[in-house]
Amino acid sequence: MLDQVEALEAEYSEVESRLADPEVISDSDRLQAAGRRFKELDEVLAVGRPLAVAHGDLETARELADMADGDDRDQLRVEISELEREIDRLEDELRTLLLPRDPNDGRPVILEIRGAEGGEEANLFARDLHEMYLAFATIHGWKIELLEARESDMGGFSEVMVLVKGDDAWTRLKYEGGVHRVQRVPVTESQGRIHTSSATVSVLPEADEIEVELDENDLQVDVYRASGPGGQSVNTTDSAVRLTHKPTGLVVSMQDEKSQLQNKTKALRVLRSRLLQIEQERQMSEASEARRGQIGGGGRSEKVRTYNFKENRVTDHRIGLTLHKLDRILAGELDDVTDGLLADERTRQLAAGLEDGSAGAA
Repeated sequence: MLDQVEALEAEYSEVESRLADPEVISDSDRLQAAGRRFKELDEVLAVGRPLAVAHGDLETARELADMADGDDRDQLRVEISELEREIDRLEDELRTLLLPRDPNDGRPVILEIRGAEGGEEANLFARDLHEMYLAFATIHGWKIELLEARESDMGGFSEVMVLVKGDDAWTRLKYEGGVHRVQRVPVTESQGRIHTSSATVSVLPEADEIEVELDENDLQVDVYRASGPGGQSVNTTDSAVRLTHKPTGLVVSMQDEKSQLQNKTKALRVLRSRLLQIEQERQMSEASEARRGQIGGGGRSEKVRTYNFKENRVTDHRIGLTLHKLDRILAGELDDVTDGLLADERTRQLAAGLEDGSAGAA
C-alpha cells in the first residue's frame, strides 16, 4: 500500500498546484472539482502518511533488534509487535478510504415522498416521513428547499418534493428510496385496529444543466390552473406547468409557485435529475453486481423499512436492523440506520475488492 500512498502524495502536490493556477481559479467548475479532489486526498493522506511513517519505524526497529540482545532486544520486540498492529489498523482504514467513491457524493438531493397504499392514512404517513427528513436535515445542518407539495384532504401529503443541500446529504439519504411501510391505528379507525399503509420515497441526485442537455423539441409543455386538496382551484391563472419528455415519456408537474416560469424552472430541474438517474442506472446495470456495491435497488417496489408504532419499532429489512426507538427516529435521529447501511455497503465493497484481488492473483 506504500506505493499507493506515494502516488497519492504526487497527486496531492499536483492538485495543490492546480488550485493556485489562475486559469483554474477563473473557472468555477474546474476550481470546484479540484477543491473536492484536494479534500478527498487530504482525508486519505491523513491515514496514508502515518502508515508510511509506521512502516519506516518498523524497518528500523527490526534492524536494531537484529543487533541487540538481552533487555534491549525484548523491548524492541514489544515495539515491533505494537507497530505491526498499528500498521494493520491503518491499512484497514486506508482500504476503506480507497474504496470507489459514489459519483453522486456531494450533490444536492431531490427527495420525493408520496402516499401509496392505504388511502388517507398513507398520505398522513407521507407527511410524517417528510417531517422526519426535515428534522434529519436540521441535525446535519443541511439546507432544504421546497419544490412541490400537494396536500391531501386531512392534511397529509399525496406528494411532497424537496431539494436537500449538504456535503453528505447524498451519502446519508441515498438508501432511503423505496417503500416505507407503517403499522399503526389510523386516525380514521374507530375500532382501534392496526392497519398497514405505505408511502414511497424516491431519491435523485440533482443534475447540472451541462450534464443533461434538454432539447426544447423533445418537450411538451402544458399549463393549467393549480389545484388544492380535493381538486379545488387555488389559482385564477394558468401558472401550473406539466412537462412531458417525449423520448422517455417522463412527466413532471409543478404548481407551487405563482409564476409559470418559476414552476417550469423547477420542473426542468426535476426532469434533468430523473434523466440523470436513468442514465446512471443504465450504466450500473452494465456493471457486475459486485462492482455496484449497492444495497438493494432502491426501487419503489422494494419494501425497505417498517415503522411499527405499537412496539415503537423500526426495522430496515435490507440489513436486518431493528431499533426500538421509533419516536426518536421520526424526530430525525436516523444516524443509527444510515450508519448501518453505509457500513454494510463498505463491507460489500471490501469483499468485492478482495474477490477481485484473489482473481487477479490467480
